[in-house]
Amino acid sequence: MRWLANGVVLALVACGPTGNETGGGASGADSQAGTPEGLPAQAPPQFSFGSEASAARVAMWDIDVRPDGEGLPAGSGTVAEGRQVYEVHCVECHGATGTEGPNDRLVGGPTWEDSVPSPQTVGNYWQYATTLYDFIHRAMPQLTPGLLTSDQAYAVVAYVLYLNEIVAEDAVMNAETLPAVAMPARAGFVVDDREGGSGPIR
Repeated sequence: MRWLANGVVLALVACGPTGNETGGGASGADSQAGTPEGLPAQAPPQFSFGSEASAARVAMWDIDVRPDGEGLPAGSGTVAEGRQVYEVHCVECHGATGTEGPNDRLVGGPTWEDSVPSPQTVGNYWQYATTLYDFIHRAMPQLTPGLLTSDQAYAVVAYVLYLNEIVAEDAVMNAETLPAVAMPARAGFVVDDREGGSGPIR
């Protein structure tokens, strides 16, 4: 039995961690010690990739438009120009008159009275014409978002508003005229000024 016991001891010693392995001995502990920034001790002072976020590069992504019109770029578009843009980039998803689909309906729909209208369209649900520009400019066309120039986005907004009988056929949309458009559904929204609770209302 003595030889069996000695064999067990040798096996345990052979399988035990050494000072050169991760988590064992002073050398392994030092190589994995964290820095105050949460990086391994052997991490370089800098990684030498990427580039500075210059003001010009930030401006390329800073294209959001607020309800009051802040952020609208230079440029303009007419209803007639918007019709051409719509027929090239929008008609396949929204139909010739904005009502056929197969994607979201853009035009018409029931008016907002005692309840939220369904289906919800630009004409009966969209609160601000400025944010319509924001959405179209950033997210449309669906398969190639961001493709439209500022002028094209202004133009197709003008055309969609015209189809909803919100602006006249000779309307020109730009950074001055677009915020002045009164959307029919604006009165259907109210500011959520509720207070209290342990966190944001979701």
